Amino acid sequence: MAVTPEHIDRPHVRPFQPVGVERDKQVGVGLRDPMNLTGRMMVVPPQALGLIHSLQGEQTLAQIAETTKVPLDQLTQLVTNLDESGLLWGPTFDRLEQEAMERTRAAGAFPASGSKVAGDTRDAASQRLSGLLAEAEDPELGAGVVGIVAPHLDLDRGGANYAASYKAVMSAARPARVVILGTNHFGLGDGVVATRLGQDSPFGIVPSDGQIADALERALGDRLFKDEADFLGEHSVQFHIPWIAHLLPGVPAFAALVPDPMRAMIADDGARASFAEFRVALRDAIKSMPGRTLVVASADLSHVGPVFGDPGPVGAQVRKQVEEIDRGLLAEYASGDSEAFLQSVRGGGNATRWCSVGNMAAALFATGSTPELIQYGQSPESLDPQGSALITSAAIALMAE
Repeated sequence: MAVTPEHIDRPHVRPFQPVGVERDKQVGVGLRDPMNLTGRMMVVPPQALGLIHSLQGEQTLAQIAETTKVPLDQLTQLVTNLDESGLLWGPTFDRLEQEAMERTRAAGAFPASGSKVAGDTRDAASQRLSGLLAEAEDPELGAGVVGIVAPHLDLDRGGANYAASYKAVMSAARPARVVILGTNHFGLGDGVVATRLGQDSPFGIVPSDGQIADALERALGDRLFKDEADFLGEHSVQFHIPWIAHLLPGVPAFAALVPDPMRAMIADDGARASFAEFRVALRDAIKSMPGRTLVVASADLSHVGPVFGDPGPVGAQVRKQVEEIDRGLLAEYASGDSEAFLQSVRGGGNATRWCSVGNMAAALFATGSTPELIQYGQSPESLDPQGSALITSAAIALMAE
């Protein structure tokens, strides 16, 4: 009798994004793998979602079947399908991740996934971004822009704030390089994760900047680059690539994923670069670089509503309360003191789930700049009439002192 592999018999599901789908007039839930390891999406009945979320490696299949009353053969088939889709931790995931990184390194760049947010082709992306920029007002900030804070939302919900931020970039001199500071939404990296690889897009490959990568490696060692696979499908970096390629063709873009400094590292043993180390190393590297460096903090703000675990739908009163909280924290950020900003977020328990305080604080510290709020926005109510999720964002220019 064949022995069931341990990772199948005691299944532990990887993070995934549930997506509503309809096939043959039947409603289902697609389990989107953020890393897109297989290029396909597994679809399950909505009633299976709770069971799948409960697979945390703590019970065997037999125990799960007894608890849930799901027939063992059906449960085994479901878990096997999850494994084949790369959605379980274990040897199948390890193999798929290794194969994906081998393809990525051979290409010299991460594949275009989120970078197609503006369009699948150069013409489509150029037209979409140009249209958004044409609608944005000129913030008239002059040439002192050394960085921006801009969303990592889709363009339907965050396009106006992307455009407002990048309109500020257009008023400054062309930089020698861009540093994109993203958020590690689904990866394994414990600490800051960086890459020397470029990013593909509808405009072609945007290469990484070797000079700043070298400077950071001299300061922090190769531990900064150990978890490069975390960039597979990481939208907080990819969503900015079309803007950079469109407005700054030929300018390289170095990318790093910055953790939340208010959460302790799982293993604080020096094997990974910490937030505190990285922000100092980045500041020193920027100072040592020839030419201008533009820093992009890819940051969404509040995440509120049933989708994020809140009990009730988002209505007008909730939107008003969230804006008050957001504007209070934005005022702290505008003070230019990154430590005071972090203390304010920490003091309020980050009640509305700002997801990118790490890269915002690192960008502010590394540039030694003065933030200028250009505009604030909330995801449109018209796109979510049920009030299931509210995400807020801002366009901020970081101005040289």
